[in-house]
Amino acid sequence: MRVGFIGLGSQGAPMARRIVEAGYETTLWARRSSSLAPFAGTAARTAGSPAELAAVSDVVCLCVVDDADVEQLTTGGDGVLAGMRRGGVLVVHSTVHPETCRRLEERARVQRVSVLDAPVSGGGRAAEQGSLLVMAGGDPQVFAFCRPLFGAYGDPVVHLGPTGAGQVAKLLNNVLFTAHLGLAADALELGDRLGLDTEGLGRILPRGSAASFALERVVDAGGTLRRIAAHAGGLLAKDVRLLTSIAETTVADSGSRPGLVREAARSALDAMGQ
Repeated sequence: MRVGFIGLGSQGAPMARRIVEAGYETTLWARRSSSLAPFAGTAARTAGSPAELAAVSDVVCLCVVDDADVEQLTTGGDGVLAGMRRGGVLVVHSTVHPETCRRLEERARVQRVSVLDAPVSGGGRAAEQGSLLVMAGGDPQVFAFCRPLFGAYGDPVVHLGPTGAGQVAKLLNNVLFTAHLGLAADALELGDRLGLDTEGLGRILPRGSAASFALERVVDAGGTLRRIAAHAGGLLAKDVRLLTSIAETTVADSGSRPGLVREAARSALDAMGQ
């Protein structure tokens, strides 16, 4: 399997490195030469454009920031779809709207190219360790073909349904994480108001039945959401808005109460000033 990879950021770069180290014939493309510099001396090759990369790849992975990046890199004369051959697979590791992946699938189908949406969670450290959570949507047979590749950087790797299902799962993950952040910060603030030693509370809660990844992040950030808001508030707000929009148009409870997790996530964003 020949693999092309675009999106060599803090998470994408270690993903690409693990693909190279796993022995896959790998081709890279980046807008900035500085992003390619860490791969000098490895077996990875570079391409002059997304289309050139796609022409020498059986699977092309995108790990870019947003919907606009996915659209720009896949369409046009120099885009990925211009170079992909029949039977190729385009994998969207970015977190984007499910409809973006479905539209991309419709365009790719004309060229007999398959699309999987497979957003990831865990960050750069998990990518380095090969323990990213990979949430995939798309044709089960195409997923089975790509499963060994995903295993180079992901564990667990889970197929969740048709195209777009991976994105919905990732958005649910981020909405629940946002809600957990707000609850954790509120609990720590309440403990302070009740006269507890906040540093001590921050040591015991992550080791009790209240433990969560979000709680640990809030404790590490000093017990408030200020630092988290500055670092990730905008991205979390984007994902909460996306999931809320999807739920309002597809879930039977549309028009009624939004549900506890969405209410809690919205409250957390309000506390972050988002």
